[in-house]
Amino acid sequence: MQLSKDQETPPSSPRSPPPKLSTVACPSRKPRERTSSPFSEVLRRKRPPMLNRELFPQAPPWSREAVKTPPYEDVEAEKDGVYSVYCKRGRRRSMAMEDRHSAVAFFGVYDGHGGSNAAEFAAENLGNNIEAAVAAAARSGDEGYSIERAIREGYLKTDEEFLKEGSGGGACCVTALISNGELAVSNAGDCRAVISRAGVAEALTTDHSPNQENELKRIRASGGYVDCHHGVWRVQCTLAVSRAIGDEYLKKWVIAEPETRTLKIKPELEFLILASDGLWDNVTNQEAVDVVRPYCIGVENPKTLPACKKLAELSSRKGSLDDISVIIIQLKQFVA
Repeated sequence: MQLSKDQETPPSSPRSPPPKLSTVACPSRKPRERTSSPFSEVLRRKRPPMLNRELFPQAPPWSREAVKTPPYEDVEAEKDGVYSVYCKRGRRRSMAMEDRHSAVAFFGVYDGHGGSNAAEFAAENLGNNIEAAVAAAARSGDEGYSIERAIREGYLKTDEEFLKEGSGGGACCVTALISNGELAVSNAGDCRAVISRAGVAEALTTDHSPNQENELKRIRASGGYVDCHHGVWRVQCTLAVSRAIGDEYLKKWVIAEPETRTLKIKPELEFLILASDGLWDNVTNQEAVDVVRPYCIGVENPKTLPACKKLAELSSRKGSLDDISVIIIQLKQFVA
């Protein structure tokens, strides 16, 4: 994600395919793989699943560990082959690393822009705020309270608290919460979650880009505009994502509202990849699954950390200059 100076430009046309958003040709500098639409049939739910009140107390002991990313170093972490984390600092050496991550009762990757403050804040507080929402629902006895609602409240509370800090910048987020054989994946921005379903890659999140039809309509309805700047569609000619935590000066249009998908963990669901756009700008969903699978499936001792490193190295080899953060979570032990 890149920032540019805000400047006056005419509003874009509301038509949906990216090349038709305005009369100015603005092809993406990097071909990004299309992710699933939030309005597609597969993501529709008649009713949200009921909230499991024992969600956090049932988390395994290792899930309480959290690892912070040093600002100028690569970082790696592994837990018994269950999950691994690898964060590779981008090759723009003039800047400190802006990605952060967490591996707690839920897992998260946080991709900062305009500095690392928002990513750091989200890594430290988002999980706690979701846990607090769960606890409040348990005390109130609200039987209709869903995990999607708890996650939403956690995201919005984290955004509200960060804005009060007045420290500037923002962060895209992708998180995964596992409980009682169910997986809830959420995102705000262009960090992405991809699952391997018997070797077939499936994106569980939608990249929140300004040229996405529903995002464009929402921004324009709020009095904002989306235009092309330096080859990228941007909100107010500034930010290349339409949802994030932080970004106070664009908050009217860049919202922190997450989208969440919940699914039952079945045997064919092999592993989950959470990563920042530093990976997905250069590596397709299926390519990522194909790289990881030999390290995790059909082997006696899964090696998720080397798989994380392999993905980061592949993206760098393909030209990525961005920070790259990857978490791989084995799902077989969570099958209900």
